[in-house]
Amino acid sequence: MTDFGKNIHQDVISQLHNFAAVGDAAKLKALLGHSPSLINAAADNGWTALMYGARNGHLEVVQILLEKGCDRSIVNKSRQTALDIAKYWGYKHIASLLANVRSGQRPNFLSNEVKEYENYFDLMLLDRMSDKRTDSKWLSKKQSHPTTVYILFSDLSPLVTLGRGTESFQQPEVKLCRLYHKDVKQCMNQTEEGALIFLGVELQFHMNLLAACNGRVLQEDEEDEFVAWFALSVDFASAEKFKQKYEDCCFLHPPMPALLQLPEKEAGVVAQARSVLAWHNRYRFCPTCGSATKTEEGGYKKTCLKEGCPSHKGVHNTSFPRVDPVVIMQVIHPDGNHCLLGRQKRSPPGMFTCLAGFVEPGETVEDAVRREVEEEAGVKVGHVQYVSCQPWPMPSSLMIGCLTATVSTKIKVDKNEIEDARFSTEQVVDVLIKGNRCSFFVPPSQAIAHQLIKYWIGMHANL
Repeated sequence: MTDFGKNIHQDVISQLHNFAAVGDAAKLKALLGHSPSLINAAADNGWTALMYGARNGHLEVVQILLEKGCDRSIVNKSRQTALDIAKYWGYKHIASLLANVRSGQRPNFLSNEVKEYENYFDLMLLDRMSDKRTDSKWLSKKQSHPTTVYILFSDLSPLVTLGRGTESFQQPEVKLCRLYHKDVKQCMNQTEEGALIFLGVELQFHMNLLAACNGRVLQEDEEDEFVAWFALSVDFASAEKFKQKYEDCCFLHPPMPALLQLPEKEAGVVAQARSVLAWHNRYRFCPTCGSATKTEEGGYKKTCLKEGCPSHKGVHNTSFPRVDPVVIMQVIHPDGNHCLLGRQKRSPPGMFTCLAGFVEPGETVEDAVRREVEEEAGVKVGHVQYVSCQPWPMPSSLMIGCLTATVSTKIKVDKNEIEDARFSTEQVVDVLIKGNRCSFFVPPSQAIAHQLIKYWIGMHANL
């Protein structure tokens, strides 16, 4: 573009901003009809037409710009968004309009494509083979089979072996203690119903067996060679006997952060087993009528024993293990170079993490993200983008990881929700990239919060 062309272009932008500032909606609409690409054009001070309209309280101008898809998340050189400006000058009706972000435009620093990655607790070494849960004959055979693996739990803590690291200064190597039918036979006879959960069969062995069979269907009396896994919950007395018998084993306690020491694939098995066992612990009686229940389908269903109970008709979430959805979000400043992190009162001193909260009944993931961020930090966010999820067996949550960008930047912490919140860049980069950990740090790499923060840093080569 020549200097003359640049001057013409800048004059048109100035006209657009002037129309927005004085509230001339008709001329603004006509100019955008001719030059729609200028809708987000900024002046030297970083101000856009939307900011000028918001500054002077011109509702019609703001409505036109929003209808035409302007980006409300842009920040000026004073690091203000249009919403910040409307709030500052007391135009509540415009602030309310700008804060209605259900259809918020995707900021340009958020990519259309999200790279998939796996989180701790979601890797599995088992095929759950859920179709076998209703095959009581098959399950019974597998329970007594000599190759079947049992993992023990006491008070929802798994029995593990503690090996020695290759170096004297290393932490002990933690692995699940794999027992067999001969080891747990006596204990199983004393165990109450519901404490035995079918987890699945070894995945690699399953794939090899399928290849060897080449699609052939086993006869009814023919035994397969699947290596089945079960989780078995034992009482305190039995747990003490196992600890005495296997001196190199112990039950991991407390669960956090102890469970984060497990190998990744074994962590996925523990997440599955612990969540289902926790459900059995909490739902000992029918939630519908209070009567006793019986356990079915390998530990994945509870059926009320009372005749005529309403739970017998239809499908009820009280009959199956429940999962509690939780949104956890990496909240990004409109400039794309700062992220909003908070800390809870119960967190270790100096630890900041992503904001999070339970999804409420009748609420979408996107709306849960917007509500939780505003409740905890007083900040409005717009576009919400899913990244990945993580099972979190405390006792049975599903962490739904998202990225979202703010459309306002003034933080107002709800002390009943969290202790502190702040926009950060240098401290986060120092911790995750440079490894500097002093008075500020983030959750460990096994937590999805860590991965979300790392994902955001990966989006920006200049950080």
